[in-house]
Amino acid sequence: QVQLVESGGGLVQAGGSLRLSCAASGRTVSSYLMGWFRQAPGKEREFVAAISRIGGTRDADSVKGRFTISRDNAKSTVDLQMNSLKPEDTAVYYCAASTYYLSLTQDSYQYWGRGTQVTVSS
Repeated sequence: QVQLVESGGGLVQAGGSLRLSCAASGRTVSSYLMGWFRQAPGKEREFVAAISRIGGTRDADSVKGRFTISRDNAKSTVDLQMNSLKPEDTAVYYCAASTYYLSLTQDSYQYWGRGTQVTVSS
């Protein structure tokens, strides 16, 4: 079993950048498909990005070209670099781990962090 803790959220102006980090304990991130999801107020939680065990990545259309997911197996961390942030990126961002090979659906992820708030002001 793996425990996940997100960090790096905060308040930023539109056009700015933030880097979120997810630290795993219990088992290394190299054992899992890792993903980032987000939930805005009054909306369903949605997929943002995922990275497979071998480094393949998938991004949501809404963040393509702006967000980049990466992993550091030695540090057992997964980061989400967010550039050109928009007010509509405001949400709680969650890190998640899955035993699947590659999936974009949250039901496929068995382990979740508690989330970190990202607020983008206009």
